[in-house]
Amino acid sequence: MAKTSVAIVGATGETGHFIVDALLESDAFEITAIARPSSETNQKYTNLRSRGVKVIAVELAGPEDALVGALANIDVVISTVSVASFKDQIPLAKAAKKAGVKRFVPSEFAMVIPPKGVHDLQDMKTDVLNEIKRLHLPWTVINVGWWYAGFLPRLASGRTDYIRPAALFPEQNFVPGDGEAVCSMIDSRDVGRYVARIIQDPRTLNKQVLASNFAPKLNELYGLMEEISGEKIGKTYLSANDVESQIQQSREKIAAGQTDYMTQVGLMMSQYQYSAGIRHDNTPEYAEYLGYLLTTDLYPDSKQITYREFFQEALDGKARAAYSE
Repeated sequence: MAKTSVAIVGATGETGHFIVDALLESDAFEITAIARPSSETNQKYTNLRSRGVKVIAVELAGPEDALVGALANIDVVISTVSVASFKDQIPLAKAAKKAGVKRFVPSEFAMVIPPKGVHDLQDMKTDVLNEIKRLHLPWTVINVGWWYAGFLPRLASGRTDYIRPAALFPEQNFVPGDGEAVCSMIDSRDVGRYVARIIQDPRTLNKQVLASNFAPKLNELYGLMEEISGEKIGKTYLSANDVESQIQQSREKIAAGQTDYMTQVGLMMSQYQYSAGIRHDNTPEYAEYLGYLLTTDLYPDSKQITYREFFQEALDGKARAAYSE
């Protein structure tokens, strides 16, 4: 059986490297990493080559012919670019269409959020998807819920401090809403394993997919963490007004020219809290309402790393912090 040729943009990034790892576990794929010319020679791409990944250097916003050539004979394009490069997915999609790519997976891999008006990043993602649809380019959107590594409490013992980067975690443990929101979640290592199945499945073509089989209430999750750690976890509940105020304060800072990384991340995280904790968007039920397919239905045999396993690794000092490489 012929292998599926997959080109990954952002193969060395936080999401991309997990997808590469999973695809390499199978003999069903031929993998190409699309790299910027300025990054082609760095050690991460050298490591990919040593593992059998082909690396092609090309600028996404460069001459279209070069990008079309890089995507020649590619079946699936997977984009895992960061927010700074979201708009570069549009020339990538145009080149993919011209190259005859059979499936385009845009950079999503986050929580279930309505298309417009709730989260600035989702607004941008929706614009990209609309352009893909305008091109008549076959597509699949994959969202995964809240990453385990992004939901870690601060413990009195300090045992989780090493994987709670200040850019992602405040000093206190904040719970948006009353803690009764159901929240779809995933271990980042499972993202690629789901992707490997989804991109070979004809049922997922031109569909949105929620890849997660764990959706606890936030209060239940805190209870689980207290059980595993043996520590009482202090937490502060945030009302809708509290979170809305945080969002407004961040917007005012940005409007005044304060566009540093921490301010931008603060806005992004507050909007995620509002969507998941206040609006209850990040649920399997809401995903189905939006037209998503669920991996719990598509792949009932799939096994996912449990939060219990992840949190125990964190307590044992063996977990990896998000965005640590």
